[in-house]
Formats: sequence, structure tokens, C-alpha cells
Amino acid sequence: MRHLTSRYFRHYMAVSALLFVVAGSSIAAPVLMISVDGLKPEYVLEADARGLRIPYLRSLISQGAYAEGVVGVWPTITYPSHTTLVTGVSPAEHGILANLEFDPQHHFKESWFWYAAQIRVPTLWQAAHAAGLSTASVGWPATVGAAGIDYLIPEYWRISGPTEDLNPSDRYLIAALSLPVGLLAQMHDSVGSYLMANDTSRHGDEVKTRFAIEILHQYKPGFMTLHLSSLDDAEHSYGVFSAQANQDLEAIDSMLSQLTATAHASDPATIVAVVSDHGFTPLTHKVNLYLPFLRSGLINVTPDSETQTPKITSWKAQPWLASGMAAIMLHDPGDRDTERVVGELLRTLAADLNNGIAHIAERAEIKQLGGFPDAAYLVVFKPGYYAGGNWSGDLVTEMRGNHGGHGFSPEYSEMRAALFMSGVGIAHHRDLGVIDMRQIAPTMALLMGVTLPASKAVPLHLTQ
Repeated sequence: MRHLTSRYFRHYMAVSALLFVVAGSSIAAPVLMISVDGLKPEYVLEADARGLRIPYLRSLISQGAYAEGVVGVWPTITYPSHTTLVTGVSPAEHGILANLEFDPQHHFKESWFWYAAQIRVPTLWQAAHAAGLSTASVGWPATVGAAGIDYLIPEYWRISGPTEDLNPSDRYLIAALSLPVGLLAQMHDSVGSYLMANDTSRHGDEVKTRFAIEILHQYKPGFMTLHLSSLDDAEHSYGVFSAQANQDLEAIDSMLSQLTATAHASDPATIVAVVSDHGFTPLTHKVNLYLPFLRSGLINVTPDSETQTPKITSWKAQPWLASGMAAIMLHDPGDRDTERVVGELLRTLAADLNNGIAHIAERAEIKQLGGFPDAAYLVVFKPGYYAGGNWSGDLVTEMRGNHGGHGFSPEYSEMRAALFMSGVGIAHHRDLGVIDMRQIAPTMALLMGVTLPASKAVPLHLTQ
């Protein structure tokens, strides 16, 4: 497995603390933090070689500070990562452990970690709000009902994509969840209608950008976040650095330029940070982990004539799938006999190199990694091997076409996220090297002149 040893990783973090320690006072400037979901730093740092026309993002290299890579969290997927970006702590501490909640009976559809109440530590929005700054957010994960966000359009959907099955009345759902009450109705005449479903297309990002621009123009928040998700969608569908992904990023680059111009028109001192949640890698196979648990009697099912997924009647242990890894959960966390049986099963699977398993972490190691704190084991796949959800057929199936994915160990360089930022007081052309994602939130707090008590990570040294 291509991963850092625990001793080396501790040394790396200690050196990082020395390299990036902040020398003095905060800037106390407005901050606009935009997440471009799935943005690998290479898209910007190697733009010429890849034929990318992204003038705004490229300008952030010469006019600001940037990371060669951002080491993410376990797992490297959207919701845990975005919550780390606004808290500065690992998923085990902030509580957003995956995209979807663990649903052992598979009863729930779209059981995402939607709600800000599920976050266990203070966020940047709360810290800024407590310091008297106005706050805003559009489309950011885990923000439904978020305290401390004055102008809020959360990420939430009833149907996972724009289809003919959408009820036109669903438009009232996102309006009801937005704050203050009546926000979307007030903005309708100037920017039109907001999204009704999880529209991860370029059109969806354009809509979110229009609303974010209007909020910046009207309300001039001291701290604002925005989540753009179409690059991630293109990479999943067509692959990393595909023509479709590159074209999408070129369109996003224009959106970022417009957002920055609006923010600076409202306050020239605004600092803009473009971040991402994870990297991407090509996918070649799926590993259908439910099958060995089913065949070993650890999961018992009956067929369900209405769906392709069988109905679970009982279980002792089962995987909680998270793209490039899977947490193994026990029905009874204290059942050591089942834990031993599962361990033997996993070691047998890992012994066959064709199964794509890079590493199996046990409880003590999982605790150090900062993800899935209640898991008995964590199965980490090799890049290219994805956690599949098939309940019949072969354990390993080949993926056809050019697809990309993430969720793998953050220790893989392919999973590194991005950070590019500029603004008043930010040093020009400052290469920060490889940083830890947990450093980003305390850095934003320092720039705004606010306190983020839960974060222990060292802020980055960005000022001139």
C-alpha cells in the first residue's frame, strides 16, 4: 500500500506546523470561500500542459497563495470533507462521517447527512456570526437548519436529479429551508427560480452562482461559502482530465471570475479562497463487498420483488460503503466472536491481489485516522477499485468506459484536494507545498479575525 506510516505522518504534521506557523495578527477581512467539488490541483498547476483556458484560476498562482496539494480526511468524499473545511477537525470529531448515514436495514432512500445539527463542533459560520459578521452560504453540504448563517440556501433534495418525476411544488421545499424566510421569493424577480433537485450539471452551478452573486451584491456578507459540483459530476461520468471535465472547469472559471468581481465591488478587501474536497482517479473495477458477508451468513436476506436490493432480515456485520473504502460495522459492537470471524474473512479477501484491497485497518489504527470511529475494520481499496453495491454475481466486476472516483485513502497523491486564494494582504506567488485540510478552517478564521475553538491545526502563513 502506498501510504505514509503513522510515524512518518506524525513527523510530516510536525514539520508542517513549523513551516506554516502564523507570525502575528489577523487581517480581519471578508472571506468568500468557494468549493469546486473534485478540483485536483493539477488542473490549475498544469493548465498549459493540459490545454486548459482558465485565466482566473491561473491568476491565483501569480497573485496569491496556493497549495501543491491538500491532504484530505478519511474518507475523501464530499460531505465529511466539506465539514472539515468549515470546522478544521476530522470526521470522527465533527460527526459527518460519510455522505450517507449508516442504514443497516437499507430502509431509507437518500439518507444523506443533510443537517447542520449533526455537526458536533462549532463552524466558521457560527464563529463569524458570534463575532458580529454577517454570513451566507449557497449549496454547501450539511447546512439544513444551520445556526449562524444569516442568508442560507442549503444543499438538499428530495429526488437526486432533475427528472420528469419532479413535483413542481418541490420548489417550495428548498424555499422553506432557506433563510431568512422568504429569501428565494425576494430574489426571484432578479435571478429567477432556484433548483428543485440535486442538479450537478453546469446549469446547476450557473444557478447557484447567480444566487450567490445576488447575495454578495445585496447583503455583503463578511463570510460566505458556495459549493459548485458540476466538475465532480463530469469526472465521475467521463473521467479525470476528460474533454468534458476540462470544458466544465473552463465554464466554472468564468463563474469564479464573476463571483470575485462582485465580492470586490462590495468590499475591495475581500479575500477569495477556492478550495476542493478531494481529488480523483480513474476507476477500473468494483468490489462488491456485500457478497462475501452474505455468503458467510453475516447478513441474511429475503428477495424483494419490488427492488433489486434484497430485504435484510438479520445481520451480524456489514460494510458501510464509502466509495474507495468501506467501514465494517458490527450489529453488536462488543461481539468479539463476530469481529474475529470478520477479520479472518477480510484477511482472506485481501490475500487475493485480484480483489483490489490495499489495506485493512483495525480499531486502534482507525482511531488514529480520524474517520468511522465505531467501525470494527476499515477496508481501504487500491486506486481504481471502487466499493460496489451488487448483491449477486461476482465479487469483482470490471468497469467499462472512462469513469473517475474518489473516497480512497487521503495518503494517495491522487486524492489531494486544492487550495488557491488571493486578496488584500495575501502574499503573491506563495507556494504552500502540501498542506493538511484541517489547516484551512483556522486559516479562514484568522483572516476574518474570529476564533474557531475546536480546531487545533496550525493556520497557514499567507500574509505579506
